[in-house]
Amino acid sequence: MDPTKKAKLVEAAQQFEGMLLQELLKPLRSGENDLSGEQSEDSSFDTMSSFGTESVAKAISQSGGLGIARQVIQQVTRSNDTTKSRNITKV
Repeated sequence: MDPTKKAKLVEAAQQFEGMLLQELLKPLRSGENDLSGEQSEDSSFDTMSSFGTESVAKAISQSGGLGIARQVIQQVTRSNDTTKSRNITKV
């Protein structure tokens, strides 16, 4: 596979895994804005919490994550190789 395409595939797979991890981490966020446990009425806290969850998910994915990105890369690469070999055989 072309190195440029491989790099794009790796980036896309990591982004995909990051989004999945973000969804898995969402329930761990609370609507509480401080240690007192009071609910925040300020929407900025929710936004900042969302950015934090996104950053954690991205970092987990980029450091190997759950292996989802690796599986996606392997599957797409395998599928691409199979398609190429079929096209060569038809020629």
